[in-house]
Amino acid sequence: MGIPKFFRWLSERYPLINQDIKAGTIFPEFDNLYLDMNGIIHPCTHGNDGEVVRMTENDMFVAIGKFVDELMKVVRPQRLLFLAVDGCAPRAKMNQQRQRRFRAASELSKSLMNARERGEEIPQDPFDSNCITPGTQFMARLTNFLNYFIQSKIKDDPIWAKAKIILSGAEVPGEGEHKIMEYIRREKSQESWPSNLRHCIFGNDADLIMLSLATHEPHFALLRETYDAQQGGDRGEEPIQRFSAPSYWNPA
Repeated sequence: MGIPKFFRWLSERYPLINQDIKAGTIFPEFDNLYLDMNGIIHPCTHGNDGEVVRMTENDMFVAIGKFVDELMKVVRPQRLLFLAVDGCAPRAKMNQQRQRRFRAASELSKSLMNARERGEEIPQDPFDSNCITPGTQFMARLTNFLNYFIQSKIKDDPIWAKAKIILSGAEVPGEGEHKIMEYIRREKSQESWPSNLRHCIFGNDADLIMLSLATHEPHFALLRETYDAQQGGDRGEEPIQRFSAPSYWNPA
């Protein structure tokens, strides 16, 4: 569910914990990469400005695939890539999700009305971000695309062929970050679990800080994406991207 403003507070209080990952930056080697996919799906399909989305569904899927591939090229995991899409949420979070979906539907209605008043062309079937929900046709098509994309990359890209790939889709209950933590706890209970694995998890929710620390793994890094707001926030506009890796977990 996130911890509002926690990452900003932590960064302002301890400014040296963050390291920008840009072209030419020496990046440490990691064994396992975990992706909280909803932190990728939402920004790749719609912006936060409330404007009408004009990307096609195919464009959205391509943007999601390109972003996952970019993360693979940056991190280059040696053993595992785990992609976790949010499934059915726990009962405790359903009320909050209902509030978010009601607000999103209301904002979409206002955006369409304002666009019509300005004389703008409206897509025949405007994209509603509420379809990013387990059980919808959109999520079923996205899961099919991810399966196809992964198989294609394993065939054609040696970076992908090296690591084991696990896709936990929207049909698997639980939020993405908790499915990742459940996997780590389950694997840690095995006698074959190496004690010095180097983990990297991607996601913009601040609760990943707490969840990562709770694994008690000695080498755990958090990778976040930051935007330059001056360059636009929609994936279709190709904003300037950089990755921020907090260094308070030893990534060596």
